[in-house]
Amino acid sequence: MKHFLRMLFQVCLYFYCKFLWRCLKFVMRKLTGRCELQRICYSTKPGASRTMKIETSLRDSKSKLLQTSVSVHPDAIEKTIEDIMELKKINPDINPQLGISLQACLLQIVGYRNLIADVEKLRREPYDSDNPQHEEMLLKLWKFLKPNTPLESRISKQWCEIGFQGDDPKTDFRGMGLLGLYNLQYFAERDAAAAQQVLSDSLHPKCRDITKEETSKFSKVEWEKKRMDKAIGYSFAIVGINITDLAYNLLVSGALKTHFYNIAPEAPTLSHFQQTFCYLMHEFHKFWIEEDPMDIMEFNRVREKFRKRIIKQLRNPDMALCPHFAASEGLINM
Repeated sequence: MKHFLRMLFQVCLYFYCKFLWRCLKFVMRKLTGRCELQRICYSTKPGASRTMKIETSLRDSKSKLLQTSVSVHPDAIEKTIEDIMELKKINPDINPQLGISLQACLLQIVGYRNLIADVEKLRREPYDSDNPQHEEMLLKLWKFLKPNTPLESRISKQWCEIGFQGDDPKTDFRGMGLLGLYNLQYFAERDAAAAQQVLSDSLHPKCRDITKEETSKFSKVEWEKKRMDKAIGYSFAIVGINITDLAYNLLVSGALKTHFYNIAPEAPTLSHFQQTFCYLMHEFHKFWIEEDPMDIMEFNRVREKFRKRIIKQLRNPDMALCPHFAASEGLINM
């Protein structure tokens, strides 16, 4: 009975707040002479802050046109903007900037949804060793990471040198499908020097400096074990697939909206996603060294701590995870 009353109270509270919000919007329109979309565009700077507010306003609108505008085809965005202006009785000649701002926001919103679909398609496509394109990508990955070491054969223990678990990497792509391979190849090709350095460090981890304060925390037995296991490496390719899983979940959950809406002046693309993966690989590598795990069994703990740190950063509406990859310099003040 108590559970039912609690549920009833929550439902009533929801509808009360929704009614109150609609009343407030009505009052604000009467006082300012502007609809909510106008108020957001004219009072909020471009980027994630504005786009996320526009997205919420459109999605929560009682108008079917506004609700469906967040999922239209990119080619229909211009027509959709015209329909919204007409519905809201806004003269585009008097308010030309509104149409430009709404178009920029819708390009990002629709683009994000389409990016999820593109990424999901790659994730669902399994690696096929009979597919020449898949095989070519895999062999290129080896070439980019080990340019001075020829691969003796397609099935080889050499794959373990770049962090795969066995002599045939195709079995390691089961969780993330082709998406894992796409990301690893992108990192190895587009950021070759960094990828090769991360690979080298993962195979030959460097011992970080231990402070006197840290030394005092260990007993003699613990310190001997810590010294012996102090620098722990990891399997580069397997971690890359794992970080692909992290990036994928951040994307699907909507957590990456902050980042993409700040760096992509229009629709975020697969390249933006892959650049984000590169950033996450860089940052996880540094984080792994900072955490200085006792052994590889601590991987899940370190990964979860890293995930929480990234999510915390993404809660900042001004956050851009990797501005050095971005087209943020071309972000027009729309």
